[in-house]
Amino acid sequence: MKYLIVGLGNIGPDYAHTRHNIGFDIADELVKGLGGSFDNIRLAYYSEVSFKGKKLHVIKPTTFMNLSGKAVNYWMKELKIAPENVLVIVDDLALPLGKLRLKLQGSSAGHNGLKSIEEVCGGQNYARLRFGIGNDYPKGRQVDFVLGLFDKNEQLELPALIDKSVELIKSFVTIGPAHTMTAFNK
Repeated sequence: MKYLIVGLGNIGPDYAHTRHNIGFDIADELVKGLGGSFDNIRLAYYSEVSFKGKKLHVIKPTTFMNLSGKAVNYWMKELKIAPENVLVIVDDLALPLGKLRLKLQGSSAGHNGLKSIEEVCGGQNYARLRFGIGNDYPKGRQVDFVLGLFDKNEQLELPALIDKSVELIKSFVTIGPAHTMTAFNK
């Protein structure tokens, strides 16, 4: 069984470790923990790792967030991976910091990366791991907040939250989405 794990973010040092790039950070930790590394190949940083007999194809699109669908569509077709075996890791303003929510489908909720995937891949029938980044920003400053770094207190919490996200991904590919949602969507 093979899976496509997609960490959403923007490439370049200006975006590294920002709230919007939490998908990249989680993908990095997943691959590092399984002894892999990324190569820059066709529209994405790509890695192939294994976990408990499951093959995980992990990508971080190099298309920038708003065009993520182009990379996801290419890799789904190239690897012949069905939408139900795709898991997209995305930041979520509607959830408090570190709250994890696995959803099997649903709207983009205004997230440009998810909008692009829906448009290019033709639907919402793929799983997404929504990682809460909170919404503690002044009115009209959403872009600055999302593209900003986590504050010092949040940075202290991040390693454990990223590890929990990696555990959720491993659960998703081994025991399936239903049991994973029961265990992690609290």
